Amino acid sequence: MKKTTILLVIIVLAILYVWSSYNGFVGANEAVDKQWAQVESQYQRRFDLIPNLVESVKGIMNQEQKIFGDLAEARTRYSGASNVSDRVGAANQVESALSRLLVVLENYPILKSAENVQTLMVQLEGSENRISVERQRFNDDVRGLNVKVKKFPGNIVASVFGFNEREYFEAVSGAENAPEVKF
Repeated sequence: MKKTTILLVIIVLAILYVWSSYNGFVGANEAVDKQWAQVESQYQRRFDLIPNLVESVKGIMNQEQKIFGDLAEARTRYSGASNVSDRVGAANQVESALSRLLVVLENYPILKSAENVQTLMVQLEGSENRISVERQRFNDDVRGLNVKVKKFPGNIVASVFGFNEREYFEAVSGAENAPEVKF
């Protein structure tokens, strides 16, 4: 009788552990998905600002059409992306073009003094800051999930129920270098 009770307690504890672990993985997985949605929300905000910025600047600065074309192409590429990796690549392409545009704007005092451009630049800067914060939160949530997936004995529960590591948001190679604008 005593052995049966001990065995029953062990089985109940094992079931409770698996149940709790499974629910933890579901919660962590959903947190990563939710945070990616926040990143995409901030990307959408950025993409909504870009046409306004481009139209405001276009009238004053026609010689930088390549940057505007790059922005439009990256925006289209992002809209057509079917997975996180493709969207990250497109978002990085947008950031590269925006960096070049910011350098150009700094070199054109007339553009900097234009009130509508200045206002949009401030909004764009705020958008970039929001994106940076949301990406960091996304990576924090991915890290939390990945740690749970790797740690023993949770890794057993994760493999049984099909929970896998998720990819971190990573900048493209060369992103650490400032863009070079030549006239």
